[in-house]
Amino acid sequence: MSSNNLYSLGLEDHDRLNNELGGGIPRGSIVLCEGDYGAGKSAMSQRFAYGLCDTDHSVTLLSTELTVRGFIDQMHSLSYNVEEHLLNERLLFLHADVDTGQKLSAPNNDDDDDSQRNELLNRLMNAEEMWEADVIIIDTFDAILRNDPTFEALVRQNEERQAALEIISFFRDLVSQGKVVMLTVDPSTVDEEAIGPFRAIADVFMELQMVEVGNDVRRNISVKRFAGMGEQVGDTIGFSVRADAGIVIESRSVA
Repeated sequence: MSSNNLYSLGLEDHDRLNNELGGGIPRGSIVLCEGDYGAGKSAMSQRFAYGLCDTDHSVTLLSTELTVRGFIDQMHSLSYNVEEHLLNERLLFLHADVDTGQKLSAPNNDDDDDSQRNELLNRLMNAEEMWEADVIIIDTFDAILRNDPTFEALVRQNEERQAALEIISFFRDLVSQGKVVMLTVDPSTVDEEAIGPFRAIADVFMELQMVEVGNDVRRNISVKRFAGMGEQVGDTIGFSVRADAGIVIESRSVA
């Protein structure tokens, strides 16, 4: 595949992630990154964001956990010096306050503030500036789903699949413009019927796994699907998350 059809993850002198994933993420793709708590989802999304910015792509990173200060501190701890990308507006960082919804609620509208406060998905989809970047990363997407009352109500009515399909339709419109949408999800927090449609339509589906070996915990990227790959992509890519180094590729195996 032509490199023009891939968004390079860069940092070739820093780690081997871009090479292990075949030279980058295909333009116009939905990327799903699953993993349990502690598997490295946030570190991986931060590595993607930093590397993409370093190769001159624009990125929006929405975090349900980190504030701006926390994000900058976390990036520094991984040796990703992100200030330049924030200052030149190549990177837009947003914090979604899923507990109160304050960051996403309409200001000075007392009459419907309570009803709108937690309509996270609807308000996110209408936040036009968020979707202008080449790559949009939502970490973690399951927190958005779990705290959106409309989605929650549909889940109670066993209509979570229909709710998921409506969101997927919105994402498909974005990727038809050549954009990349990356979602990180902790599958243990979301009903199978809710996450299943996202797995089915993901162009790139990666599962972050933790394996105990003696007293050590080893992390792997298990590549379940990688449509439109450049070079050959490893089925299982060992990695670690290290202070002052970020993501470090340990090993690779191809089935």
